[in-house]
Amino acid sequence: MAAPAAPAARPNILVILADDLGYGDLGCMGSRVIRTPHIDALAAEGVLCAQAYVASAVCSPSRAGLLTGRDPRRFGYEGNLNQGAAHYATRPELLGLPPTEHTLADHLKAAGYATAAIGKWHLGVGAPFHPNARGFDYFCGFLGGGHRYFPQAGKHRIERNGQPVREFSSPYLTDFFTDEAERWIRARAAARPRRPWLLYLAYNAPHTPLQATEADLAACAAIPDPKRRTYAAMMRALDRGVGRVRALLAELGARERTLIVFFSDNGGATINRSWNGPLSGAKGCLREGGIRVPMIWTWPGRLPAGRRLAAPVSSLDLLPTFLAAAGARPLPLAPAPSYEDRRNRRRASRRWGDYDGVNLLPILTGRAAPPERTLFWRLQGQAAVRRGPDKLIRLSHRPAQLFRPATDVAEARDRAAADPATRDALFKLLAEWEATRATVPLWGSSPFWQGESARIYDTWRPGPEPGRPVSPP
Repeated sequence: MAAPAAPAARPNILVILADDLGYGDLGCMGSRVIRTPHIDALAAEGVLCAQAYVASAVCSPSRAGLLTGRDPRRFGYEGNLNQGAAHYATRPELLGLPPTEHTLADHLKAAGYATAAIGKWHLGVGAPFHPNARGFDYFCGFLGGGHRYFPQAGKHRIERNGQPVREFSSPYLTDFFTDEAERWIRARAAARPRRPWLLYLAYNAPHTPLQATEADLAACAAIPDPKRRTYAAMMRALDRGVGRVRALLAELGARERTLIVFFSDNGGATINRSWNGPLSGAKGCLREGGIRVPMIWTWPGRLPAGRRLAAPVSSLDLLPTFLAAAGARPLPLAPAPSYEDRRNRRRASRRWGDYDGVNLLPILTGRAAPPERTLFWRLQGQAAVRRGPDKLIRLSHRPAQLFRPATDVAEARDRAAADPATRDALFKLLAEWEATRATVPLWGSSPFWQGESARIYDTWRPGPEPGRPVSPP
């Protein structure tokens, strides 16, 4: 890795995460119903990655992957953390991101960065899992997987550094999280303007419950489907938040020294009326609609504007990319915890390395050709591997399927029977990967979700965008 950069050259780093965003639900991704001018402006001034993948098809393990830069199945983080997870746990005391795993905040804090997390956490609620114990100097948000958008006094779970929030600057949660982000950025600029910072701004929009302000609903009144209308209104608030933070950076003269990445934790869900565009599948399954998301990278003067990258990238790439931008090195891995098989951990390290991402800066700038990627997933009885152009899905309820997502974006043509050599090679590769995991999943999910995932495979197909086209601004 390159030598550490001079302090003045180290960028601020802003991660903006949406929750259950549909692949097609941005103007820059083809939506004619939902207007997202501020997110589209990000795409216009940076690089839009159209084949970006996340570490899981559900929220919690996806976040574990993006924050550690390591495949979450390495450390037993496979199932979603929800109210019933404790009933399906092999180690109930480990219901969260293992304390032995370093986060983006740990790495960058060691490099001199100020760190903050705002919004949804969903990586455990006990003291060892709290954001303030995981490298984040500041946290404002909720620890669980979901929250109502109109918090009421005494009836909410929003906290600030472990203390309940007593007053809200905005009555709507998406706007409140934007307020918090603005306040924290302004405080950094006033206190130590030359010290770089990391802000993990994890909105819970447009995750259910479907709730929006009257003003945003009125702006989306032309959409006939009430659920789609509410979803669009929630997206309007999310887009407004992105625009406000972007404008603040420009006001403070910090835009050119801030590296921003925007994406979603997984694909659109079946219950929030999102639209995954040309992709089949949805949240919870390993078709493209569950794990493929739009990802936007911007860094004015360092990354090209208006570029669209078709090569596969991953949320696991955030860590090596950020460390390269900061001129920093990763912290050494902590010793394996007692519940991990040390032999397998060594085997995995020799075969796959300790981290699962690559530095994207040379690829985003066009200085280097994208490497052939090998990516893995496993969730609720299903597993998948993508190597180069080919992707194998091992389903829970039917024979394995083989697709080429780059040319068959809808995964409509199963090539398993026509190309048995590739099918078998990927099947063996997937088995090798699974055999080198250092631990079994530390918790699972209700059997209901396995059946639900199977249903999504059978029913969730690409279709026209719900709603009427919007008028131009």
